[in-house]
Amino acid sequence: MPHRWRRAAVVLVTLVVLALGCTPEGDDTVRIGGDGPAIGGLPATAPMGWNSWNTFGCTITEHTVRAQADALVSSGLAAKGYRYVVVDDCWMAPDRNGRGQLVADPVRFPSGIAALADYVHARGLKFGIYTGAREKTCAQFGGTYPGAAGSGGHEFTDARTFASWGVDFVKDDWCSGDSAHDDQIASFTAMRDAIRSAGRPMVYSINPNSGIAGSVPGAQFDWGGVATMTRATNDVSPVWTTRPAGADATPASGDQGILDIVDAVAPIGARVGGGSFVDMDMLVVGVGNALTPAMQRTQMSMWAMMAAPLMAGNDLATMNTRTRDILANEAIIGIDQDERVHAGAMVADNPEIWSRALGSKGLVVSLTNRADHPRTLKVSLSSLGLAGDSSVSGVDAWTGRRYQANGGELSVPVGVDDTAVLSIQ
Repeated sequence: MPHRWRRAAVVLVTLVVLALGCTPEGDDTVRIGGDGPAIGGLPATAPMGWNSWNTFGCTITEHTVRAQADALVSSGLAAKGYRYVVVDDCWMAPDRNGRGQLVADPVRFPSGIAALADYVHARGLKFGIYTGAREKTCAQFGGTYPGAAGSGGHEFTDARTFASWGVDFVKDDWCSGDSAHDDQIASFTAMRDAIRSAGRPMVYSINPNSGIAGSVPGAQFDWGGVATMTRATNDVSPVWTTRPAGADATPASGDQGILDIVDAVAPIGARVGGGSFVDMDMLVVGVGNALTPAMQRTQMSMWAMMAAPLMAGNDLATMNTRTRDILANEAIIGIDQDERVHAGAMVADNPEIWSRALGSKGLVVSLTNRADHPRTLKVSLSSLGLAGDSSVSGVDAWTGRRYQANGGELSVPVGVDDTAVLSIQ
């Protein structure tokens, strides 16, 4: 067969596959909150930015937030798409003021939240804030921070307050031992409706899992009509896995490593769409010392394959060049932010090999080495819906190296815990 006809055959098969395949299998979970995005007026692609919790926890101050906002710009990450600066738990005074409103801690945030939001906005960034869905925030529920300043019963007051401060992103944690599904629906829907009525589009990020032992409501139910992004796992820990040796799965309760979260979200990728995302928790690139560069590349790669939010959690003001370069990889960010807001899926039920359709006719394939030694990973062209054609190749997003198909398959050497992400050419 002439070369041009072989190429045409590959392209034709690819277009058919991208129209019909390379998609997560649908689950039978009923979408809560109706069709369409939970909050209108927001970008269709997943939010990117920075969150204070993983590095600063309850020690967060307005000085630190300003330094992180400055670093987001000076490092070039803002120009790559990292725009949201989100202040997590412990920013608030322990209790509300006499008018029932949330107020900032006067010692650590003496200028107030509106002034801090103005500072962030002046740098071309977006500002986000944290609350709890019940009477307490997570730190208060866990006993590590005093008071009771959750938004339960105050949703409309708080949403109006957030809007008046110029908030662009609201993170809402369950933080309660009450596991009643109807109560969760009522609480999160109340805040969604309050945000809708506040007159300012705000990303609505929920975590239904915090405080509930033995189950993960964020994965069990599809919250896409209630929230912009829904946590599908417990908190991420900057480790490869928290799975006990010899166990088939990570326990439902407790922190999870990168590999555990990838496995947990694999069955629910069909929930992802414009304005509705599966939240895999924050990036732990540059957090602590337990993760190798390969593991960090894998987190970035697989979050992108899921079209998930990319929220850095490291200290941006002190990060090294390697951390910055992993976070700033344009090819990986381009995959995550692709206009076809669509999660990838395992190829032939192989957790090491995923594919994701991009745009109108693009295709990317990730290959993750889960073994304890370097390996050459292979994916057959037929498993991707492509004809056996030696003209097919893939370019790795991390190295820029091109791999030519041979014998009807692509073969890529991958280091321990590392991931190659091939753009199919």
